[in-house]
Amino acid sequence: MRGILFAILGGGFITLQSVANARISQDIGMWQTASLTQLTGFLTAFLILLVARDGKWHEMKKVKPLYLTGGAFAAVILSSNVKAIQLVGVTLTTSAMLFAQLYTAFLVDGRGWFEIAKQNMRLPQFLGIGIMIAGVIILQY
Repeated sequence: MRGILFAILGGGFITLQSVANARISQDIGMWQTASLTQLTGFLTAFLILLVARDGKWHEMKKVKPLYLTGGAFAAVILSSNVKAIQLVGVTLTTSAMLFAQLYTAFLVDGRGWFEIAKQNMRLPQFLGIGIMIAGVIILQY
């Protein structure tokens, strides 16, 4: 249950962040917005790290170099969301983004990428993807 609550919290904040970034980018530009957002995100995460004191920095050498690139994905996420919101609005952007997240998660689970335990994908999962696609199409028209 806690996992679902954290997912809902994250989903809400990613939408709020996307809208705020789209507004900021109208004033200062997309890459300036991405830089500012990354900086404030880093500072917030670092402050939480200092307060929580639950880090295991000595374990960093165990992390595969490929996984250390995860933070770089945020630049693509931010710029894509900013541009999409400006072009098609918040609702369609969020819907398409959720579809893309679900489809990518489907691939990660189904193929066992990133050393995730492989999950068997069955008809309900395929139907879920189809319903998401239909929802994005319906929202567009």
